[in-house]
Amino acid sequence: MPLPSAKPKIAISACLMGTEVRFNGGHKESRLCSRTLTDYFDFVEICPEVAIGLGIPREPIRLVGDPVQPEAVGTLDREINVTRPLAEYGRKMAAELDDICGYIFMQKSPSCGLERVKVYHANGAPVDGGGRGIYAQAFCAQHPDLPVEEDGRLNDPVLRENFLTRVFAYSAWQQLLKEGLTRRGLTEFHSRYKYLLMAHNPVQYKALGNLLGNMGKTDPRTLGPQYFSELMAALKKCATRRTHTNVLQHLSGYLKKNLSADDKQEVQHVIGQYRHGIVPLVVPLTLLKHHFRQYPDPYIAQQVYLQPHPENLSLRNAI
Repeated sequence: MPLPSAKPKIAISACLMGTEVRFNGGHKESRLCSRTLTDYFDFVEICPEVAIGLGIPREPIRLVGDPVQPEAVGTLDREINVTRPLAEYGRKMAAELDDICGYIFMQKSPSCGLERVKVYHANGAPVDGGGRGIYAQAFCAQHPDLPVEEDGRLNDPVLRENFLTRVFAYSAWQQLLKEGLTRRGLTEFHSRYKYLLMAHNPVQYKALGNLLGNMGKTDPRTLGPQYFSELMAALKKCATRRTHTNVLQHLSGYLKKNLSADDKQEVQHVIGQYRHGIVPLVVPLTLLKHHFRQYPDPYIAQQVYLQPHPENLSLRNAI
């Protein structure tokens, strides 16, 4: 199944693209984002602190108080309190950016951090645990299904592959909504995602199949949002070698009538090598794709699992 032709849009903290908007006038360029991913995504740069009128350079802000509902105040001048402007800007941008398919946030930032952002007591001592950036919290509350990630976590190949898989799934769903949600469209969409779901979350794979199996006369426009929320939650769980191996075995089953004994043995050997961590996922997948080119199967040909993101990103070479 081909990926969407238009580049999906991803919102991103502007400093990660090398834009000098940080409190000290610097940036935190992520070369992965600014050099590699720009070939595949259109990035929308946002710096909420500059957007609400804070200067460059500026006095840094920090989170103070209750980690669940902290205040964003100046580190030196406690009279500076930008909690409300940051939250309001988060809600404003959430309403405006209704065509993005993901968001990459600056980690540890009191405005943009997604988790474990330092929160302080009024006396300056750090609070145990941590909180969430004010802007990020307000934005994400309006888009609970949107794939979001922090820049640092994208250095982990498993988390990077997982995030970008979800971005492309989100983009495919947006395309389906544009075409108009029908029972057939919903069923076909789920059919394409069957093996990807099985790799990420076998339990949810069955639950979502049951959800659509019992669709009956329910309006797909009512069922669709529930289905999609559960799909995105399922894909958030990272696939493992064990679950990938299970899917690879399922796929190889479609070839058993066509392959010679030697070819079957080679497929099983390579899947076993992957399971034991000797080769990355791309190796058994490349072999299976080779055989499916020789012995095409229309059901397998449409499976997103075989190519959930552009091959040139090489995301499965390291997992």
